[in-house]
Amino acid sequence: MTTNTSLEERMTAVEVAITQLQKQIAHPKSSNWLEQISGSFKDEPAFEEILALGQAIRRGDESVLDPSEIK
Repeated sequence: MTTNTSLEERMTAVEVAITQLQKQIAHPKSSNWLEQISGSFKDEPAFEEILALGQAIRRGDESVLDPSEIK
């Protein structure tokens, strides 16, 4: 009887896996890499600093580029 129990457990595991695969197929992730990472840095303080430095450089303020800090 342990074979039957084992077979039942295995079938249950297969059914669960199939259900998960069906959900993934029904709701595929976007292939757009930008959509996948969008918002992933929202609570990262260093990211805010990077944005501020990028804006300063685009405005022409290259004084934020300190050659001694570049490694």
